[in-house]
Amino acid sequence: MSARNFISTAQLLVILIFFISSFFHVNALTSSVKNGREAIEVIIGGGGDSPPPQEPLCPLPPPPPEPLCPPPMPPPPPPNPNYLLASAISVIQRFRKTITSDPSGITKTWVGKDICKDPTKYIGFICNNNKVVAVNFNGRNFKGNPLSLKDFINGIPTLEIFHSNSNNFTGEIPNNISTQSIPNLFELDLSNNKYVGFFPKAVLGATRLTYLDLRFNQIKGPVNPQVFTLDLDILFLNNNCFSGKIPENLGRTAALYLTLANNKFIGEIPKSIGHAKGNLLEVLFFNNQLTGCLPYEIGMLKLASVFDASKNKLTGPIPQSFGCLEQMEVMDLSYNQLYGEVPETLCKISSLEELTLKYNYFTQIGPECRKLVKENVLDIGMNCIIDLENQRKPEECETFFLQKRNCRDMKSLSYVPCKIHDFSSRKSSSHTGDARTRSTTYAALKKPHH
Repeated sequence: MSARNFISTAQLLVILIFFISSFFHVNALTSSVKNGREAIEVIIGGGGDSPPPQEPLCPLPPPPPEPLCPPPMPPPPPPNPNYLLASAISVIQRFRKTITSDPSGITKTWVGKDICKDPTKYIGFICNNNKVVAVNFNGRNFKGNPLSLKDFINGIPTLEIFHSNSNNFTGEIPNNISTQSIPNLFELDLSNNKYVGFFPKAVLGATRLTYLDLRFNQIKGPVNPQVFTLDLDILFLNNNCFSGKIPENLGRTAALYLTLANNKFIGEIPKSIGHAKGNLLEVLFFNNQLTGCLPYEIGMLKLASVFDASKNKLTGPIPQSFGCLEQMEVMDLSYNQLYGEVPETLCKISSLEELTLKYNYFTQIGPECRKLVKENVLDIGMNCIIDLENQRKPEECETFFLQKRNCRDMKSLSYVPCKIHDFSSRKSSSHTGDARTRSTTYAALKKPHH
């Protein structure tokens, strides 16, 4: 081999070795770069064989705030006093034209505009703070053709007191007497007129009333139960033509003085009367057509000083609970069909001035009750007590007891809802026997004077 050929072969081997080395170097570099990219992609969350993580759940944005309500509108300003006064004068003048007879002549003073300034003008009207707040027509004996309060009483919205007893107002009581039309009406006296129709629902809307007097009219039908939910101090319904049963919610009344006398009520005295134990001072049921037995709940009226259920058709014994009526001054159960023994605990009540049980069918009284007979506190004439004077004839008593009579709840008649002190004798009363004269409810039985 020549030298030139040897050199050529050697150069070819060097070139071949360099080429092979370059190839392995390039593959190694490519693999390194690929692995590096995969690592970088894994680090930043991509690449590799693992699936990408789920995107985090973001909470929903909060709902937009409720739109703010606009502030309430301010109440309308009160009417101008001058306008109210002028309006009242206009209403009075219209009413004046309906009066055909004015025996006392007061309508002659209803002239001009000085209703609240000149005391000689507008007699019968009373002002306060330049507003007409009271009307007093009591005993004026107005007449008209017809004489009506329609569009008059509600035409003076500033009224607080309205008294018009002993006149000749006719028709039905106006239907627009309410808190809406007369917001501050506290007293309403329409007694001793000629009102007819049914119980005036309009007055039930006058929710601020404390005094309601409808006696001595010709109002008929049942009494609306809602009247016993009014916050009244005085409720006089006597001497009308009311009929039907006394509403069961009688005991809800807030009244201190209540008269239902001289009507045509039937049925029993409601047991709910016991719920009025914290307020009822005097109550009159007499001269109706009430039946059944006296409920023991009457004995819960711890403040009551007057109770009169005479002239009805009540029967049964007097409940033992009546001995709890420690403030009682006048009790009248005469002219009924009561029988049995008069409770000794009732006769021991020290405040008693008058206990009237005449014209019943009682058969026995004890020593305490006999003391009251001697003191003229207890009137038990015309009963069936054998050893007392002025009693019914034996045959009359016998005829009465031939008919079997029972109360629906006889056990309750022996129930005593208080602790009764066993006084050895009744204390002398500090009063002089004129309890009826002092009574507010008995006074309501007289017609108001003309």
